[in-house]
Amino acid sequence: MSQEQGVLQEDLDNSFYQRKMNPFLWFAGFINKIFVITEFEIRKLKHDPTELITRAAQPALWMIVFGEVFTRVRAIPTGSLSYLDFMAPGILAQSVLFVAIFYGISIIWERDLGIIHKFLASPAPRAALVLGKALSAGVRAVSQAVIIYLLSLLLKVNLSWNLWNLLGILFVVIISAALFSTFSLIVACVVKTRERFMGIGQVLTMPLFFASNAIYPIAIMPDWLKAIAHFNPLTYEVDALRTFMIGGGTSVYGIGFDFAALLIAMTLLTAIAVKLYPSIAR
Repeated sequence: MSQEQGVLQEDLDNSFYQRKMNPFLWFAGFINKIFVITEFEIRKLKHDPTELITRAAQPALWMIVFGEVFTRVRAIPTGSLSYLDFMAPGILAQSVLFVAIFYGISIIWERDLGIIHKFLASPAPRAALVLGKALSAGVRAVSQAVIIYLLSLLLKVNLSWNLWNLLGILFVVIISAALFSTFSLIVACVVKTRERFMGIGQVLTMPLFFASNAIYPIAIMPDWLKAIAHFNPLTYEVDALRTFMIGGGTSVYGIGFDFAALLIAMTLLTAIAVKLYPSIAR
């Protein structure tokens, strides 16, 4: 066991038997274990920080090429917003999706290295293991939000700099990345191999992206695609981001509904992931 893994195991085990007899202390210990797992995951960035930059390359191309061209063509009706203003929050959502959707492959690597078996042998609740990984995906996605925001500034997107809006963006990015990384973890638990996971991940990203309001309004979709879009969590992420990120942006569904949709989806996926998590070791 490496020194980092040893420290992680010690943190997970620390004071478990004292905490389990007191609900308040147990909850405090539960939150602590989530942050221990999150810190362990974020520490990996020290070994490959370039990942954060390379992940932003594709969204940047979408904004610079696709966004600039369609702004001039004016082929997509976006109401009072310019197409680039309309598109920027969708590209941020796409960037968050791309960071999170392949996150599950890390637990396949951890399974092969024997780390998963150590996690499962520890007294840490399975929910803490799942939520710790989800939160770390959210932290990684924040860096993408900074990059997309700076790129939008260079492209003269009508950004909002209101403090509460910026905090709203931060919350939406973190919860959305956590949601899609948990979904990714579920896929990893089912397929269990890197090759299958990469194939399925590639298949999932584009349908999730195009069956949403990221680059065109839902109103212009055919009826069958509208039905799919309304069940797609990315739709509500984009709606919330468009409200917070763009000056004059408004929510189609209401911010409260957007948050509720994301949190309900996150809760359901977390419950499934907690159930399936031990199966990755088999």
